[in-house]
Amino acid sequence: MYSIQVVGAGSFGLALARLLANNGNAVRLWCREEDGPDTLRSTRENRAFLPGILLPDAVEVDRAIEPGVDIAVYAVPSHIMRLAAAAHRFSGNTIRVSVAKGIENDSLLRMSEIIREVAPGGPVVALSGPSHAEEVAHDLPASVVVASDCSAACETVQKAFFARSFRVYTSTDIAGVELGGSLKNVIAIAAGVCDGLGLGDNAKSALMTRGLAEMARLGVALGADPLTFAGLSGMGDLITTCTSPHSRNRRLGEGLARGKTLDELTGNSPMVAEGVRTTRSAVALALKANVELPIAEAVHHVLFDGAQPREAIYLLLNREARPEAG
Repeated sequence: MYSIQVVGAGSFGLALARLLANNGNAVRLWCREEDGPDTLRSTRENRAFLPGILLPDAVEVDRAIEPGVDIAVYAVPSHIMRLAAAAHRFSGNTIRVSVAKGIENDSLLRMSEIIREVAPGGPVVALSGPSHAEEVAHDLPASVVVASDCSAACETVQKAFFARSFRVYTSTDIAGVELGGSLKNVIAIAAGVCDGLGLGDNAKSALMTRGLAEMARLGVALGADPLTFAGLSGMGDLITTCTSPHSRNRRLGEGLARGKTLDELTGNSPMVAEGVRTTRSAVALALKANVELPIAEAVHHVLFDGAQPREAIYLLLNREARPEAG
């Protein structure tokens, strides 16, 4: 249907390249030298990221990109989006799709804003929602949302990705979709702390609910539609990321609660827990927008200020009483 360049051969890039090729699209996959493009090209498998999952023969693995494709998919961690977008530019007719879930620390820009800034050109679309690579790669059912201020671009991306096991909705609220996908990772770290401390279902449910309220509160202050946070990129992704064994952010919080340091949990892993960097950005955005984010602030204290997870939970529980809808 479409010519598509996927930039990034991590777990999600591999899963999406497989999905898009199986949909009949002509897919090229850009792979870093460190990720072994020659091995991936010959074996069709990356055992470090998605063991047992084979890329279709139709996926062309390369260290070069095709700038004139219909769709370019940036499947890279959020902290290298700026470098990736600047290094891999596409024609003015190419629709650029970001699947990264994060907010840049220094600029506090969302991924679509970074792409527009460093590589101006065609329309930009954000794809988000509950879609762990491990499940997408096994063709387990998933639903996501694609958002853009260009409805035609949204519809094109929807057609390219839509599959029997991968349902795609559209939205015009790109700010809300990107913020939901990013901020839920911060709440997932806190949910992992709940699991690690054995605080039970009541505590975790309350944390997720109040976390969703924080996400929406900041989103609205930044111009997003509050209803977006009740959708796939908000509540949907939050539920998955706070509960799934595949969630890197939840596992990181669990490890912190059990006494491991941040360096121990992130130092040797090729997988990126996006919530760590996003916590810094969320707290900075909240300060700028004069919005209260008590859970995100508690996570920040644990990650960067040496606070003990159990003490952080205690302080959250003992904040001043107030109306729920306040």
